[in-house]
Amino acid sequence: MKAGEVREAFAKRNLIGHLQALQKIADEEGGNRTAGTSGYEASARYVEDQLRAAGYTPIRHVFTYWDEDQEADREIFNILADTAGSEEHTIVVGGHLDSVSEGPGINDNASGVAAIIETARWMAETGVQPKNRVRFAFWGGEEIDLLGSQHYVDALNQREIAQTALNSNLDMVASPNGGRFIHDGDGSRYGDAGPPGSQEIETLFRDYFAKNSLPAEATVFDGGSDYEPFLRAGIAVGGLFTGDVGTKRQIK
Repeated sequence: MKAGEVREAFAKRNLIGHLQALQKIADEEGGNRTAGTSGYEASARYVEDQLRAAGYTPIRHVFTYWDEDQEADREIFNILADTAGSEEHTIVVGGHLDSVSEGPGINDNASGVAAIIETARWMAETGVQPKNRVRFAFWGGEEIDLLGSQHYVDALNQREIAQTALNSNLDMVASPNGGRFIHDGDGSRYGDAGPPGSQEIETLFRDYFAKNSLPAEATVFDGGSDYEPFLRAGIAVGGLFTGDVGTKRQIK
């Protein structure tokens, strides 16, 4: 499918509806969707319902972590859903589902969640048959310390790491004061390239934006998001970002 056709197709998708649904969940569950809370559980059920409606079989990837504040083990989980395709070159498309405790987390990161849901649904509805497996991942505990993505990578054996072709990270992709930023896979802007294959991810996104006449700039791999465990494991990483703090200037 051509870049313009993809843009046109997604302009009609229900991304805003997912943001509204997750905001409603936060409003009803104490104002946030923090991992381990009723707001997170309701968010997870919403995501699972969306995936099942599109024909996927989501699973909960459950793990525990030590809560220093409570001085006790706590249980949280990721949500994973796979397409068909070869597992020998698995593409992990992920973003975190949890919010901070101070708010509903609609940019950070219901925006990424909405984009992943609609990508999964679009692939199913249009009959896309990927050659390689795509794993859609909704990470838990990112706001605590990248817990979900770190646990996922730590649980991979060496064969599974070799089978993971890349991780595309969607964290904050709809800021009210946003820009179009692509992670600097080749290191040409900031000097810190990602593992081999990261340049190709950056190029793919750049080509898409260029073909749609949409200006975009590079953003640095500075840690603090779910690509970091994959990067440290030597897996190709990339993704999109619209920015968080700071006023953005017009991209020319």
